[in-house]
Formats: sequence, C-alpha cells, structure tokens
Amino acid sequence: MSGKLPSKKIVGAKQTLKAIKQATAKIVYVAKDADKKVTQPIIDLCTENKVELVMVDSMDELGRLCGIDVGASAACILKE
Repeated sequence: MSGKLPSKKIVGAKQTLKAIKQATAKIVYVAKDADKKVTQPIIDLCTENKVELVMVDSMDELGRLCGIDVGASAACILKE
C-alpha cells in the first residue's frame, strides 16, 4: 500500500471501534503485527457489521499511511 489515507479518518483502536459501533466507519485498517487483544474486537465488529476490512503489514506502515510518526494498530476512513 502506498500514499496516505483521506483526511476524514480516525486513528487508534478505541476510536475505530467507536466509529464501527456508530456505523460511521467506511473502511477499517488493522495492522497485522498489532496485539490481537486490541485488534480482534475490531475485526469481529467489522465482520458483524459488514464493514470493509483491510489488513496492513505493520503498525509502522499504518502509522505512515495515517500521516503520523508512530505506529497505529487500527484506523478507519469515515463515511462522507
């Protein structure tokens, strides 16, 4: 994956979970190397709510895609 995520995004597991629950998440990104205790509830919720899920190789890569200097376990693009 290359580039950056659109500006209407949320970075972080807690905020991403909240967005899925509120049905405002369009596409969810989860880092493959993030702690499963953190990411599994997000993955499960995406499956339940039929939200598109994209697995990213690493937290560092997801952080870069989000335009931040640290790793991110999860992020999502919000519906317009």
